[in-house]
Amino acid sequence: MDLTVVLVLCLSLLLLFSLWKQSHGRGNLPPGPTPLPILGNILQIDFKNINKSLTELSKIYGPVFTVYLGMKPTVVLHGYEAVKETLIDLGEEFSGRRRMPVNVKANKGLGVIFSNGKTWKDTRRFALMTLRNFGMGKRSIEERVQEEARCLVEELRKTNASPCDPTFILGAAPCNVICSVIFQNRFEYRDADFLILMEKFNENFKLASSLGVQICNMFPILTDFMPGSPNKAIKNIIYIKNYILEKVKEHQESLDINNPRDFIDCFLIKMEQEKNNSQSEFIIDNLLATATDLFAAGTETTSTTLRYGLLLLLKHPEVAAKVQEEIESVIGRHRSPCMQDRSRMPYTDAVVHEIQRYIDLVPASLPHAVTCDVKFRNYLIPKGTPILPSLSSVLHDKKEFPNPEEFDPGHFLDKSGNFKRSDYFMPFSTGKRACVGEGLARMELFLFLTSILQNFTLKPHVDVKEIDTSPLVSGIGRVPRFYKLSFIPV
Repeated sequence: MDLTVVLVLCLSLLLLFSLWKQSHGRGNLPPGPTPLPILGNILQIDFKNINKSLTELSKIYGPVFTVYLGMKPTVVLHGYEAVKETLIDLGEEFSGRRRMPVNVKANKGLGVIFSNGKTWKDTRRFALMTLRNFGMGKRSIEERVQEEARCLVEELRKTNASPCDPTFILGAAPCNVICSVIFQNRFEYRDADFLILMEKFNENFKLASSLGVQICNMFPILTDFMPGSPNKAIKNIIYIKNYILEKVKEHQESLDINNPRDFIDCFLIKMEQEKNNSQSEFIIDNLLATATDLFAAGTETTSTTLRYGLLLLLKHPEVAAKVQEEIESVIGRHRSPCMQDRSRMPYTDAVVHEIQRYIDLVPASLPHAVTCDVKFRNYLIPKGTPILPSLSSVLHDKKEFPNPEEFDPGHFLDKSGNFKRSDYFMPFSTGKRACVGEGLARMELFLFLTSILQNFTLKPHVDVKEIDTSPLVSGIGRVPRFYKLSFIPV
């Protein structure tokens, strides 16, 4: 038989199988646009601004609908009620994590961010407990953040009010906090190893939104063949894990089970306690994956929020000035900010919340998956179906936040100027899969921003009207545009 005929027959069978699988697999899934064979609905989605595409589809199909990202259906949750009913009210059923091919290849389903089942539950429980109780009778997490805030201020003074790109400095501060938790020690800001680690984290956050990685997420079979960004992201993760492995070996040689120094020590002690348990999740590979996850979650998201936050304050100098007035009134110039100050600084607290709401850092969260067959709103969602919660639709809800596309700290203030909490504030996601480092990130954002504005006035180097606060990249994460500013000592 002619080779061309064979290829045409194989392609036809593949298309027919794709059509059958999509039709058969729909079952009682929520409605959605009709998918094409193999491609699904990817031609109807702008992967440079996924959230905009999902919002447009929600206008047609409602708050719960199905899209095919490739050959597999994904259920989209749009709006506060749909997100709350699933991630909170049905938290256990919606607590799975969709398998991400790049992470599977690099971490083999281990760690705390992309793991599932017993691995995820045991690792998350341990990570939360260790982070919460990490004082170990020595320094609390807050003291570590305050120390790093002072180092950050000193590093900014070294710029001598000259124009600078804040990307590295603002990334180094949160990275050093997580280093002190995982390794016990922080880095000097110009340390060569530190510079390389920072570069890897920064690059991978951008690569996560690249077309190549998104194609691999939709068509996992292509992961081994796709050139460029997927392989680069995997190599970066492996580099970070190898660096952590060297630190683990150093810790093993000096471990004192009665005096744990950091996260690695705590994990090694747990490994020793469970060495006879063949089902234990506490193995070296999981330590490397978990430490890498904590690094990634504790570094790039916080640093990007800080960088985006300063850009917004450059765009709105009246907001920065009002924060500085509150700092002067409550803290003054002669002591470091602390978390107790936040309750007496409603405007500053509102600004930090509004920065997170406005930038919408991870618009569609990280994809979830259902852990069993789930009945929801008269639909039947089969076990393993990926779930895409639109956090953006909650953070930009017009009823909760009037004029949601505007940067306005008033979204979190009542008529008397007191801070106003909102159930719609979900930048860290919500439910059982909410960010494990949420408490640390909130602390860092408040203490770092107040420390910067306590000591410096921010000066832009273009006209305020020319400052563009729209994201440079908007895929899985949103990255601000490049800019320079000067830190003028107060």
